[in-house]
Amino acid sequence: MDNENNIFLKENKDNLDYKEILNVILNNAYEWLVIIDDKGYIMMMSKGYKEFIGDMVPEGKHVTEVIENTKLHDIVKTGKTQIGEIQIIKGQQVIASRLPIIKDNKIIGAIGKVIFKDITDFYDMSKKIITMEKEIKYYKDQLKKQKSAKYSFSNIIGESKSLMEVKNICQRAAMSDSNVLIMGESGTGKELFAHAIHNASDRASGPFVKINCAAIPSELLESELFGYEGGAFTGAKKEGKVGKFELANGGSIFLDEIGDMPLQMQVKLLRVLQEREIERIGSTKTRPINVRIISATNKNLEEEVKSANFREDLYYRLNVMSVNIEPLRKRKDDIRPLAKALVKKLSSQMGVHVDSISEKAMAALEAYDWPGNIRELENVIERSINLLDSDRIIKVSTLPVHITQSHKTHVYIAGSTLKEQLYDVEKSIILECLNENQGNKQKTANDLDMSRTSLYQKLKSYGID
Repeated sequence: MDNENNIFLKENKDNLDYKEILNVILNNAYEWLVIIDDKGYIMMMSKGYKEFIGDMVPEGKHVTEVIENTKLHDIVKTGKTQIGEIQIIKGQQVIASRLPIIKDNKIIGAIGKVIFKDITDFYDMSKKIITMEKEIKYYKDQLKKQKSAKYSFSNIIGESKSLMEVKNICQRAAMSDSNVLIMGESGTGKELFAHAIHNASDRASGPFVKINCAAIPSELLESELFGYEGGAFTGAKKEGKVGKFELANGGSIFLDEIGDMPLQMQVKLLRVLQEREIERIGSTKTRPINVRIISATNKNLEEEVKSANFREDLYYRLNVMSVNIEPLRKRKDDIRPLAKALVKKLSSQMGVHVDSISEKAMAALEAYDWPGNIRELENVIERSINLLDSDRIIKVSTLPVHITQSHKTHVYIAGSTLKEQLYDVEKSIILECLNENQGNKQKTANDLDMSRTSLYQKLKSYGID
């Protein structure tokens, strides 16, 4: 038999490209491989496969004699590749692939390769792949959320004439690619408008990247904006870092608190606006960017320019389209719809039912000047929801004292002493709080931060039991 095998091998020596076959085997040293000729006889088999089959000298035998349930010999007849086929060998399910060997447009043999020696390995890997795909999708979604605008113009609440005008200008600005400068006090909603402009523009499908110029130390601001190459400075990541401008490519970048940007950084930002390209720290290579710039400030940039704290040329670059959002104290018409919208939003977030805001409480909110603007209003509404009584109504008693006191205007009364007038003011506050609490004296004492005994004494002096 050995002599027949030798004759067989010698006869087929010229028919197979041994260089090609050996390369395949060497590249798959840890796989189970078998090679047959055009008649189905085994030419070569990897050591691992031989050990599994239990035949260390399979060469010269027909593949059907050595490997059960094989279809490798069919490949030399059909010339069709089979990938990932399930096959049972010695009672074990494996996954195999079969490929024809073609030379000069003629099939001269075939290669069989076991990809998974146990089908459970395949299922385990499939599960791992599915899990990894889910994880990748999750992190991609999270990254997309971080780099996307959250709000649109429909999220901007208010009915005042000045707000409607700002909204109209911003909607028009969204239709172009011009830079926009949004001015206004802290808490007026500048960022909300920046999001809305991006979402209403042709760049809506692109990233929206925000950076607060006042929150980042001046020595780190350049690397945050423009990125850096690996090893550019002590403490730099070896793989480098992509800057905010590159992250925003194809979309919009929101430069919040632009008025606080250091002068040396203003020079570099101006160059980016002029050249439309950035250069990472530690690199000499310039990278083109396609970014729309929306900036915001609570400072008067014209005054900052006059005092040499802000570059005039940068100011004009940023101030192509500009809007000024008035503080809440100058647009009282917006307080009621804002308060109602905030109650709806916060009660949902907190999982608390709120029935309504009493008219007296609303009047107090409308009378207050709101130095912290919408941000302060939101804080007050959240506080009030936490202090709700069983009637689930936001009342004057749930509002901070500095707001309820501002609702009252007290003037000097001729002929009355200071002590007499203070007595009247105190009485008015106590009686209104008692009324808001529907006669509940303990609640009234708690709201006014006074002892129950002191409250009873004062009520007695007013002739109230």
